[in-house]
Amino acid sequence: MSSTDLPSSLVLVGAGKMGGAMLQGWLTLGLPPAAVSVLDPFAAPELIALCASRGVALNPPMASLAAPQVLVLAIKPQMLDQAASDIAPLVGPGTLVLSIMAGKTMGDIAARLPASAIARAMPNTPASVGRGVTGVAASAGVTAAQRAMADALLRAIGGVEWVADENLIDAVTAVSGSGPAYVFHLVEALAAAGEKAGLPADIALRLARATVEGSGELMFQEPTISAAQLRKNVTSPGGTTAAALEVLMAPDGLSALLERAVAAAKRRAGELSG
Repeated sequence: MSSTDLPSSLVLVGAGKMGGAMLQGWLTLGLPPAAVSVLDPFAAPELIALCASRGVALNPPMASLAAPQVLVLAIKPQMLDQAASDIAPLVGPGTLVLSIMAGKTMGDIAARLPASAIARAMPNTPASVGRGVTGVAASAGVTAAQRAMADALLRAIGGVEWVADENLIDAVTAVSGSGPAYVFHLVEALAAAGEKAGLPADIALRLARATVEGSGELMFQEPTISAAQLRKNVTSPGGTTAAALEVLMAPDGLSALLERAVAAAKRRAGELSG
């Protein structure tokens, strides 16, 4: 990724938690504030302060806006119909529409906006601290230059994984989009198990939380070592970890449970996509 891949003009439609995190990441990355316009009639005080301090145009008159290189849709999915008529004039022949709306397909967007270049992305909540990961698919009309722009914009909030087929976005949603909740629940469950083993509740929670935080950081710091090898590095034959893994790695253990959980999330994502 290079700063030269960043667009010369961008309109962000919707700047809630995720849209706001993206905006902050773009500005940190070096996107000129003058290149950005934000449309959000319900702007939070934090967004108003950010735009004011960085010189980003917030809710400028629609007539003053030209078709940007990139139009980012970060509104709630149920707001698309209401917003479409207002923002349709912003989609020019060379505009890339980058959507992070859950459940709205490229077909849904193309039916409402005159767009041929559409990228559909699914970020996750660690984007708010710059440690997110985003799965993204592109329509046939997206050029190599537009793909590079989308990649640069999304990498401002973490890692990016491109998938070849939009149908895989439901699987992305089930793994990484919903995945932070699985990890948070792991902390809850590990702390509860520690409490049942005799630890005071507050100590069990701190131990569980710090263990998950530290393990994630270890994987981040050692990207060439597989998760399986890191697991083996902790496990002494016949030791305490091995005893626990006999339970977790049983046929009906953690792998089977997560397989069912991801399948349920993917199925629901498909239902929401209509």
